[in-house]
Amino acid sequence: MKKIGLVGGISWSSTIDYYRIINEETNRLSGGLNYAECMIYSVNFQRFHTCNAAHDWDGSFALLLDAALQLEKAGAELILLCANTAHIVAERIAEKMQSPLVDIRLVTAAAIEQKKLKKVGLLGTTYTMELDFYRRTLRENGIDSIIPASKAERDFIEFTLLHELGKGILSAQTKKVYLRIAEALIEQGAEGIILGCTEIPLLIGQEDFSVPVFNTTEIHARAAVAQAMLSITH
Repeated sequence: MKKIGLVGGISWSSTIDYYRIINEETNRLSGGLNYAECMIYSVNFQRFHTCNAAHDWDGSFALLLDAALQLEKAGAELILLCANTAHIVAERIAEKMQSPLVDIRLVTAAAIEQKKLKKVGLLGTTYTMELDFYRRTLRENGIDSIIPASKAERDFIEFTLLHELGKGILSAQTKKVYLRIAEALIEQGAEGIILGCTEIPLLIGQEDFSVPVFNTTEIHARAAVAQAMLSITH
């Protein structure tokens, strides 16, 4: 099994889930006391946030590339950027790596295609919802996406991701608002909901909806294990 490198800390609260899911999935597939060989480079989230807030994508790229290269130098053979927003610079990072990068957008699109859905609601950071890097990838895979129409709602999601979920704070009131926003997307024709920030699954999940929910943390982590285990089966 290939060694998995996680560019984490974006945020720490969801990186914990990545580590747990990767090891649970490895054990489910391998049995016994087998778990993943993996390593985490936890970046300082403040630096990541500062670059993003200024739309300094070169700064975000440099920060995440350094982490990915450090993981590769330490022996990682497969790299994950443990945040949807980080994939703004995913292609640029992949070009600089010797090891393959598992793209969260592509594996999420594949999961949606498996359900044969054509229109989904997308919840995430303002960057993920408002910039085109994520929705473009969905379109290229035949999937239409809609986001909350209200800027106030998008800003609420952004604020709570930073100041609640990203700090491990889970609020029942915030959950109610997220569910209301998602249900409005379903009423607009969304056949499923993408939890397009890796902190959102900490708050809401499949049990809260009647339509398919795409937990990008889980999808990404399991895809990494599947790719890492190709070295065993081939």
